[in-house]
Formats: sequence, C-alpha cells, structure tokens
Amino acid sequence: MTQTNGAPVIRARGLRKTYGDFTAVDGIDFEVEPGESFGLLGPNGAGKSTTMRMIGGTLDRSGGQLQVLGLDPGTHGPEVRAHLGVVPQQDNLDEELRVRENIIMYGRYFGLPRSYLVPKAEELLEFAQLQAKAKEKVGNLSGGMKRRLTIARGLVNEPRILLLDEPTTGLDPQARHTLWDRLFRLKEAGTTLVVTTHFMDEAEQLCDRLIVVDHGAIMAQGSPRELIRDYSTREVVEVRFGSERNAQVVDRLEGVGERNEVLPDRILIYTKDGEAALEEIGRRDLHPVTSLVRRSSLEDVFLRLTGRSLVD
Repeated sequence: MTQTNGAPVIRARGLRKTYGDFTAVDGIDFEVEPGESFGLLGPNGAGKSTTMRMIGGTLDRSGGQLQVLGLDPGTHGPEVRAHLGVVPQQDNLDEELRVRENIIMYGRYFGLPRSYLVPKAEELLEFAQLQAKAKEKVGNLSGGMKRRLTIARGLVNEPRILLLDEPTTGLDPQARHTLWDRLFRLKEAGTTLVVTTHFMDEAEQLCDRLIVVDHGAIMAQGSPRELIRDYSTREVVEVRFGSERNAQVVDRLEGVGERNEVLPDRILIYTKDGEAALEEIGRRDLHPVTSLVRRSSLEDVFLRLTGRSLVD
C-alpha cells in the first residue's frame, strides 16, 4: 500500500453519488484516522450504506475524491478490498455449510492457503465465542451467533479497516452487548472500525468520532461528547401534563429552560440544571402528572438535527 504512517486511512472530499435526479450522497467531506472507531449516524435513507459501498469499492462514485489506505477504490478496488473486512447489513452466510467451513471458504476468496486458514478459523471462532458451534450448520445458529460469525469471517484476511453496516440490527440486548465487547477488543488491537448505525446508544458505545448524516449531507461531526455539548444541554427534563394539556401549558414554561419542545405525549425542557427547572415549574403552580430529569444524550442531538418525522 502507498499510504504513509499517520495519514488518514480514509479521506473523502466532495464525495457524491447520484441516481438520475436523486442525490444519495451530496458532496460530503470526512477523514478516518488509523485505529479509531468512526461512525456514520443517520436515519434510514440518509446515505450511510451508499457511502460504505463507495469506500469498499463496490459502488462507483458520481463525483468528488475518495482515498482508502492511500488508494482510489474506484481504480484500485482489488488492492483496497484486500485490506478491508466487510460486515454487510444482512448476514450473507452460506447456511448449508458448517460454521468453521464458512470462515475457511471465505478465506479462499482472498487466495489464502488452507495451512493458514485452518488455525486462523480456530482463532476467529474463539474470538467470536463460537468454538462449541464450529461443526453446527449456520442455519441452526441464533441471530446473535450469525452476526458474530459474519464479523469473524470478515476478519479472516486480517483487515486494517473493518466496515460494519448496521451491525446489531435485529439483535436482542444481550447479543448487542456481546457484539459491542467483541468490537471493542478489535479496536484495542488496532483495527480501524467504520460503523453505520441509527442506534444512538450504539454510536455512544462504539464511536470515538462520528458524522450525523441526513439526506446525503453531513449535519454535524465530532465525538459523542462534543456533539452533545454543541447541540444540546447538560440535562433534559421530561414532564407530562396529559396529552390534551401539554400544548396548553407550554407557554407558561417559557424561560424555565434554554429550549422547550412539545411532543404529543410530553414536553422536553433542555436545561443545565434539571432539579432547578423542576423547582421553577412548581413555583409557577404547574403540576405535571410525571416528571423525569436525565442527562442529555446523542438521541437529543440526532432528533434536533434530523427531525422527528418518520422516514420510510
């Protein structure tokens, strides 16, 4: 590879992808540093998966510049892909093969010898906590096990960058946390992770830095902590006066916090001090049915930047 040490492993400038009159990715700029966990956070249809496919060299870009490990994936696709691991949105395992065989057969696509793949498969099965399932057919595995196997398979060529597209969609909480632990171990070992997700807790758990994408454009970028600091407040007070009364009392809450937001079932008050805000609500002789003080989260940032309307 031609990349020099310390340079970004991925660099995009004005990256675009269009399909006729539809713009999927609209001239975005970003860089990914070696060894970091970088996130693309956005609603469905925001352009996250399209960006990942351009990085992986499986989709031609319509404009802009893109370098992965110092090379253009559009003209040096095989060389770039040799150093990438890919975990697609949908598991594409061979369900007729056994668990160990899935890893070995996938490694053969990279031209790796069996003498390397047999011990490597054992190492990856241990990493994925699937040693006991090595001889099982894939069709017998749970969703979480299949996801761990897909990640293990994507590591067979010892990639420098692992691309993970919605890695925990459809998994239960226990399986998600197990997967997060495996990915954190990879990052500790120096693998660069690029993750797309629409789960806020996942982005906070996994990502050192991220971009918030909507309609193909970058709305904001930074670490989760920086984004919360720049686009929200330290705390949020959630109060419910009843579905019919929320809109009626919101004017009387003016000035309690820095910003108020009326939802169908509750009012959100963004403030530096939630307990002080609740005391002020009491002094105004307002009596919510329920109240909650919580720390501001990446979800508050995400919804402020991308809106609360449903995306089909």
